[in-house]
Amino acid sequence: MNEPAKIFTLPDLGEGLAEAELLSWHVGQGDHVVEGQPLASVETDKAVVEVPSPRAGEIARLCAQVGERVHVGAPLVEFVGGASADTGTVVGAVAVGSAVLHEAAQAVGRSGAGVRATPAVRAIAKRLGVDLGSVTPSGSNDTITKADVERVARIYAETGPLEPLTGTRRAMAVNMAKTQAEVATAALLDDADIHAWPAGSDPMTRLLRALVAGCRAEPALNAWFDSEDMGRRLLKNIDVGIAVDSPEGLFVPVLRDVGGQSAGELRAAVDALMAAVRGRSLKPEQLRGASIMLSNFGPLGGRYAVPLLVPPVVAILGAGRAGDAVLAIDGRPVVRRVLPLSLSFDHRVVTGGEAARFLMAVKADLERAD
Repeated sequence: MNEPAKIFTLPDLGEGLAEAELLSWHVGQGDHVVEGQPLASVETDKAVVEVPSPRAGEIARLCAQVGERVHVGAPLVEFVGGASADTGTVVGAVAVGSAVLHEAAQAVGRSGAGVRATPAVRAIAKRLGVDLGSVTPSGSNDTITKADVERVARIYAETGPLEPLTGTRRAMAVNMAKTQAEVATAALLDDADIHAWPAGSDPMTRLLRALVAGCRAEPALNAWFDSEDMGRRLLKNIDVGIAVDSPEGLFVPVLRDVGGQSAGELRAAVDALMAAVRGRSLKPEQLRGASIMLSNFGPLGGRYAVPLLVPPVVAILGAGRAGDAVLAIDGRPVVRRVLPLSLSFDHRVVTGGEAARFLMAVKADLERAD
């Protein structure tokens, strides 16, 4: 009697992530594997993770294709043979129906519009790659017609093919949508007079040191907000999520214990994170647990912004492009080099006064000569 097959599902990858993109398989059907051997590489929020085998045995079937998004708990690999201690689900026979379904025009999920389309029109839309939810119906009873689909297909042809968001860009879209829907974003803007900086000063380490000064002056911004339980957690360590631009999208690796490191140590740690972003070698834990965020976008361009934070973080400091400005010093106009600052904060939990005190402490530290 054949041994029943067992299914290994995609495990919980941490931080409440619900799905991952399958990047590559390291095994194939019929391969014999040992416990702990890498089965596949998947991309979670913004990191590439290897999924190890939970048991020894033979690969009977790969349950997902490269490029597919696999939900946590969905089948990943089917095993036969090997150790009997595996806790996978026993797979039974799946009945296959033979009935033919007759379809009439049906709604396709256009919110509030009651749009309908016949099976023939839906087939044309599928063949032409047209999303029926983006089509304005012209038929009777708000029914999408063949002409409607073909009109949108012509527009698609002019604008180029749809590029599905995957990996980092998909995570960015999800996180930004969550921020816009959930966070009450407010912002404060100011300039720091940095003319007294010694030659060769490193803007990034100066910003990190100033961020520490701000957190120590106003701890309310080094915190997490739990919107479900309506509570906040003030954090002791200052773990800074640094926004990093890349061709793949936005990464936010976390620099740990910024307040406990020297300028040299901070520079080395930043360089190591940047190298990990470029090499796509960041580990999942390097993308989790930021207590506050920093976006040094000035080298790319722009003076001010309203950077978006990612919950549960409640504040992000942005630094724009430094340049000369005319300031009034002792009643006289003087040209000084200034660094534009933009502070975004979650106004549900951070008051305007707390944000202002934080920003003033950051500014004061940046204006120091040492």
